[in-house]
Amino acid sequence: MRKISALSIGFLATSFIATNVSAAPETFVIDNSHTFPRFEYSHLGFSNQVHRFNTTSGKIVLDRAAKTGSVDVLIDAKSVDTGSTLFNGHIQGDGFFDTANFPTITFKSDNLKFDGDKLTSVEGIMTMKGVSKPLTLTVTAFSCKMHPMAKKEACGANATGKLKRSEFNAGKYAPAVSDDVTLTLSIEAIKE
Repeated sequence: MRKISALSIGFLATSFIATNVSAAPETFVIDNSHTFPRFEYSHLGFSNQVHRFNTTSGKIVLDRAAKTGSVDVLIDAKSVDTGSTLFNGHIQGDGFFDTANFPTITFKSDNLKFDGDKLTSVEGIMTMKGVSKPLTLTVTAFSCKMHPMAKKEACGANATGKLKRSEFNAGKYAPAVSDDVTLTLSIEAIKE
């Protein structure tokens, strides 16, 4: 009788641990005030220019126990900020972002790579000007913890990737203005 009780307790404990280890996915909403996609390129070989987008939205789903998740980022291309009102308008033209016809840029992924508990990369699809191409973002920093002001769990990351703008029909003045662009995403998201 004791063996059956011990066996039953052991089975229940194992089931409880297994259930808790494979926790349900958690959804985090991107915090627009602390999320800034930036892009950098060589300008005529004189200097590297760095610009950003000021409006970003989306969600991140993480199942940290299962090491899976998804990323869905929406960038308002009209929010591009070069530091110059004149150049903001220029870069929104049809040779670059063509925001009149393509007001958003998206990055979507359901392929997150982990090394232990550390998120190392995100392989997804970037869509800009109606063109979708694979893009891998290398994660250089990743942290999830309680947000001291929001009083909710939050996750943040820094990630970088490289692309050729001409592949997205945005290659005006290439190669004088570099075709190679480094995209950096500094992102924070708060648990729903």
